[in-house]
Amino acid sequence: MASRVSCPAPAEVYAGFGIRTAASLIDSVLMLLITAPFPLLLAVLPSETAVLVLSTLFSALLVIFFWRWKQGTPGKLMLRLRIVDADSGGEPSLRQWCLRYLGYLLSTVPLLLGFFWVLWDPRRQAWHDKLADTVVVHLPRRDPQSTTAPTPVGNADAGSPAPRHWP
Repeated sequence: MASRVSCPAPAEVYAGFGIRTAASLIDSVLMLLITAPFPLLLAVLPSETAVLVLSTLFSALLVIFFWRWKQGTPGKLMLRLRIVDADSGGEPSLRQWCLRYLGYLLSTVPLLLGFFWVLWDPRRQAWHDKLADTVVVHLPRRDPQSTTAPTPVGNADAGSPAPRHWP
């Protein structure tokens, strides 16, 4: 199993509005590609409402699955961002993930004000982050020299790359 992001270092940088918006745009395009076939379900489902409910439920489960699995959506992962517990810096609980998703609704309703909150919040938290007690952070850059394991004396595999762990 992949290792998780641990407690943030004091120099951890919170992800700002621009990079989070870019991650959301990437996620929106990917979600559109994945859910594009859903209208075809009109042939077998009784109504448009049923298709909309199924599509919304599928999208919610997919997002929460990615959060739980990798601490971020594909857009966040591509931009080296992770969602962590605001207090411990560790992996948020399933309850926090569900609250965070429900918080998206609260962030959206008043003209997206909950998302724009990132612009002036000191920890760059949107309303859904505050509700779930999470923050979005940049992953530190890896040192390219740390990709090889130390060379023990007499090791036939000297210089072979060390196993990579995510993140």
